Amino acid sequence: MQLPFPIVEEPDAQTLEDGRLLFAGETEFVKGVVAMSGLPVPDRLEVCFAGRSNVGKSSLINALTGRKGLARASNTPGRTQEINFFTAGYAHYLVDLPGYGFANAPVAVVEKWQRLLKQYLSGRQTLRRAFVLVDARHGIKKVDDEILSLLDSAAVTFQVVLTKADKVKEAERAKVLDQVRQALSRHPAAYPELLVTSSEKGWGIPTLRSVIATLE
Repeated sequence: MQLPFPIVEEPDAQTLEDGRLLFAGETEFVKGVVAMSGLPVPDRLEVCFAGRSNVGKSSLINALTGRKGLARASNTPGRTQEINFFTAGYAHYLVDLPGYGFANAPVAVVEKWQRLLKQYLSGRQTLRRAFVLVDARHGIKKVDDEILSLLDSAAVTFQVVLTKADKVKEAERAKVLDQVRQALSRHPAAYPELLVTSSEKGWGIPTLRSVIATLE
């Protein structure tokens, strides 16, 4: 029987090559945005990356692009309140959303960021997919559900990417996958395939590159 939300199958050789080529070119930081008025001109396809603080978002973006220092990690939740734009080749933006889970951020800062996030997700016509990162050791938590519901309401297709898969034994990973699948069944905007990655080991990185390269 086919599982709901199966893991993405490894792409064929040509699709893998398309993904490699997309990220083989220049990847450059464009700007950090704190208001809708600062967004770059929407002249290329965009994908964004969201995840709670310390889920490994910066490491994943660095692994995708092959540039270790491109996205900088912050260990303090709520410190980075900008939406950061990077180019990928000539036709894509990679958009790094601030980590959520604001234990140490002032309420006013959180509210301002949430407003900006809602405006961005609802109003960006070139946004093709949101990749929501979930720690393979912990599964989907309540704080993740909040952003998944926001993506539902904004009608933005999102795909879950499990990170740090190398830190979990296979039996435990299977339990987490079951929990993730059950949680996603409540979200109509969820893309029906999962990605499993390890930035440290390189697991799933070529597949994720290919997924991004084939979006239209």
